[in-house]
Amino acid sequence: MNLKVAAAGFHAVAPDMRGYGQTDAPTEIEAYTLLHLVGDMVGLVSALGETSAVIAGHDWGAPVAWHAALLRPDCFRAVIGLSVPFRPRSPVRPTSIMPQTADTQFYMLYFQEPGIAEKEFDADPRGILSRFYVSPDSPREAPTVTDPKRAAGGLMARLGAPKGPQSWFTEADLDYYVGEFRQAGFRGGINYYRNIHRNWETTPQLVNAQIALPVLFVAGEKDLVLRGATVEQLTATMSKFVGDLRGVKLYPGVGHWVQQERPDEVNKAIIEFLKSLPTS
Repeated sequence: MNLKVAAAGFHAVAPDMRGYGQTDAPTEIEAYTLLHLVGDMVGLVSALGETSAVIAGHDWGAPVAWHAALLRPDCFRAVIGLSVPFRPRSPVRPTSIMPQTADTQFYMLYFQEPGIAEKEFDADPRGILSRFYVSPDSPREAPTVTDPKRAAGGLMARLGAPKGPQSWFTEADLDYYVGEFRQAGFRGGINYYRNIHRNWETTPQLVNAQIALPVLFVAGEKDLVLRGATVEQLTATMSKFVGDLRGVKLYPGVGHWVQQERPDEVNKAIIEFLKSLPTS
């Protein structure tokens, strides 16, 4: 995506986010709040000698992009969200409405206890990453743990291994990601989840906050994050808090990794959006 956008005449930058790849990975859990992550993006714009930028983010990058729009509209002039739509600040602590019983292995709660999930993932980066980077209809082996109780096992055993490679995610791609996570570990990325409650506590000013910047949202129609929401439903919901929603694009048959599963279509949508923006 980065190369296509750059080839279209834009200055495109794809940083390793805090805790990932070659960038810094602070040891403190509280160093991974959305305030820190937005601050990193503001610092990056400045370090590149720019005064403003369009910010795009996928998965956890999407909340970073949404909050960049809310907190620093002076620095960011438009937003592209992928896979995770904008949702207003919850009226209650988010972790309080997640499944809480001992009979439910909910991944966000599994990630809350320091040291547990990263120990599992660090022991087999290839195993967990190959299970994450799959299409919704990809054939899988049967999971080795089906007992819903948390004590029955971790996350990887509950995700059947893919029966073959993905057409859009090559072995070379997997090798690269495995190498990056072997170097950085999974702790930094998991710490994003450990700040869900802290993000909520530190942003009371964002109750009913509106995004005034131009916005494009892109996702796969089968992305589980969307819970079956249609273009019309997403448009209606987001328009309540996004004043300049320029488009919602869902791609049929596509899951969570929309920019990898449909690169040409996603690049086209992004470039058209960028070209529609004022040049200054």
